[in-house]
Amino acid sequence: MRLRDLLRYTLRSVTAARMRSLLTALGITVGIASVVLLTSIGEGIHRYVLSEFTQFGTNLISVTPGRSTTFGISGAIINTVRPLTLDDAESLGRIPGVEAVVPMVQGNAAIERGQRTRRTAVYGVGPEMPRVWQMQVALGRFLPAEDPRLARPFAVLGSRMRKELFGSDNPLGRPVRIGGERFRVIGVLAPKGQMLGFDLDDAAYIPTRKAMALFDRDSLMEVDLLYTPGADSGAIAERIRRTLSRRHGNEDFTIITQDQMLDTLGSILDILTLAVAALGGISLLVGGVGILTIMTIAVTERTGEVGLLRAIGARRRQILLLFLGEAVALSGLGGLAGLLLGAGGAWLLGTLVPALPTHTPWSFVLLAETTAIAIGLLSGVTPALRAARLDPVAALREE
Repeated sequence: MRLRDLLRYTLRSVTAARMRSLLTALGITVGIASVVLLTSIGEGIHRYVLSEFTQFGTNLISVTPGRSTTFGISGAIINTVRPLTLDDAESLGRIPGVEAVVPMVQGNAAIERGQRTRRTAVYGVGPEMPRVWQMQVALGRFLPAEDPRLARPFAVLGSRMRKELFGSDNPLGRPVRIGGERFRVIGVLAPKGQMLGFDLDDAAYIPTRKAMALFDRDSLMEVDLLYTPGADSGAIAERIRRTLSRRHGNEDFTIITQDQMLDTLGSILDILTLAVAALGGISLLVGGVGILTIMTIAVTERTGEVGLLRAIGARRRQILLLFLGEAVALSGLGGLAGLLLGAGGAWLLGTLVPALPTHTPWSFVLLAETTAIAIGLLSGVTPALRAARLDPVAALREE
């Protein structure tokens, strides 16, 4: 039997029982569609979260007060954690490889302008904030570089905050009250958008020292450092650790590099994507069982046909290939239909719900189709072997 005849016979076997073939392939179709759709959602969320964290750049290191790890020491021991101060931030700015430092304090306060009042986030930051956080000044200027202990009551507004308080009026030089204190607006930032639910445009930015006094804090909440692109973040982090340990007397702070955060996030999101794909894989397993069942029934129904083929000279290997080809054809066609449904569903979902990002990588598409064919091949092995081992005389007697 020639290869062309083998393929033609296989396709005729599939199309001869259209309804049964359709129902058999449907299990694979549903499984592949589920896997593609769920992994598209998982991969979309993965990319969205990573893009949110990298919109401020990738060469950042943050330092926060207190240790994120604990040791086997009784909690009754007196707490020796020192506050993270502006002097600490200045010392970190002198470390080789560190290009800019932002001492940061954040709180919530009412911002008033005339009869308009809006309660929102207030960030106490340093003059290098636009450079470190990759934000642009759209109007006026940002906070001036001056002694942070003598900082003047200047404020820079986010684009949405400017619109809420001033509308289309020019806010430069105009006074506002933040937390009951008087500030003068000297700039407006370009729109930045949201970062994990925090609206950076609906905020006000004031000098760090003024924010510490406003929120009655004696410690910084965080110090963000921008280091030279291409530099070893681990080496920079070690210099930061030595500098602060020398100033504080012990390591009572936590250093987090952007690389560490992205690696951790990537690992978590990869596990999430795999878990979601595994849920869809259950449908594939059901589809594989369906192919195994239908092919077993087909061998029983076509025993006489197998005997006739053997009687006219078909070899056992060719009988094996006939039934394996039928199983692979069913799974391959079902997988292709599932790919179209899954990818189309992901695209439609992303179009109808823009807040839910979806992304279908070609690697997932190829893997899903390969998996479908492999499932068909494995499911068809046992029935095909059974067909190939039939005795020709006994098979013809069944007819």
